[in-house]
Amino acid sequence: MKAIQFQPGIALDQSNAALEVELPTPVAEGHDILVKIEAVGLNPVDTKVRPGADDEPKTLGYDAAGTVEAVGDAVTLFKVGDRVYYAGDITRPGSNADYQLVDERIVGIRPSSLDAAASAALPLTSLTAWESLFDRLHIDPEANNAGKSLLIVGGAGGVGSMGIQLAKLAGLTVIATASREESIAWCKELGADHVVNHRESIPGQLKAIDIPQVDYIANFNNTENYWDIMGEMIAPQGHIVLIVEQVGTLDLGGPYKLKSISVSWELMFTRSLFTTADIQHQHDILTRVAGLIDSGKIKCTANDSMSPMNVENLIKAHTLLGSGQTIGKLTITR
Repeated sequence: MKAIQFQPGIALDQSNAALEVELPTPVAEGHDILVKIEAVGLNPVDTKVRPGADDEPKTLGYDAAGTVEAVGDAVTLFKVGDRVYYAGDITRPGSNADYQLVDERIVGIRPSSLDAAASAALPLTSLTAWESLFDRLHIDPEANNAGKSLLIVGGAGGVGSMGIQLAKLAGLTVIATASREESIAWCKELGADHVVNHRESIPGQLKAIDIPQVDYIANFNNTENYWDIMGEMIAPQGHIVLIVEQVGTLDLGGPYKLKSISVSWELMFTRSLFTTADIQHQHDILTRVAGLIDSGKIKCTANDSMSPMNVENLIKAHTLLGSGQTIGKLTITR
C-alpha cells in the first residue's frame, strides 16, 4: 500500500519533508479492523508529533473516515463494508495511507448524512470536547445544567467548535473567546451566548455581561497564558479542564487553593494509549455524535477541504495548521 511519511528533522519548507512510500498492507487480528481510507482530518497533534532528527519516518494522521476492508477474529462491533470514522491511536501508524489498522473499540459508524470528508472532520475534536465536558468536568450531558456557565477558551478552533455545540445541548450558558471578525461570527453561529475578545481583558468583559465568575472553564488554547486569569474568573468550587501541555510549572496555590478549584487534564488518546477498561466508551461517544449529526442537533465543523491526498497537499495542510489561523476543521480526501 502507499503511505505518506514525514521525514526526521526536516523543515516543512524543504522538498523532502514528506515522501510517498510503499509499505506492506497490514493484517487485521484480534480487535483490529482494517480500514480503507477515504478521507482524513487534520489536527494540531499532527504538527506536534512530526518526527524529530533522531526519530524514524512517521505515517501521521489521527482523524479518518473509510470503509472496513477486513476484521480481526475478536471483532464484534463491525463487519466488512461498514462505513466508519475514528480518531486513531497515537502509538500506531496513522491514516495518511491507503489502509490503516485500528482497534474497533475506538471506532464508530460514521454519520449517514455526511460524506467521508465531513465525517473525517469530527472524531478527534468531538471526542476531546465530549470527554472534556462530560468525563472531566462532570457536566450532565442531558441538559440539566440551567443557570450554569461555561467559558471556552479557543472557541473557533476544532475542539472549541464542537464544545460550544455540546455545551449548548447540555443547557449551559456558553461564553467563547475569539478575536477576528470571522471567528467571532463562527462562534455565534454555533450557538455561543457571548463571545469575548481574548486580546482584551477577559475578566473585564465577563463583568460587563454580568457573569463575573463562571462555573466551568474549558481551556482549549494555551495553558500558561491563561492560568492566572482562570483563577480569577472561575467560581469557588468550580472546575477547569486543560488540553495543552504547559512548558513551565503551574502554581496551584492562590485562588486555586482558596476556591477549592478542581483541575483536570484531557487527552483524547488516553483510553487507547493504556487500553483502559472503558476503552469502548469512545465507540459509544462516536455513535452518539453520529446520531446528533444525523438528527440535525449539531453540525459538522469542517470549513476547508483539499484533494487528493498527496505530499503537496499534506505539506500545505501542516503549514496552514501551524499558522494558527484555521477556523473549524481542515480535511483531505483521497
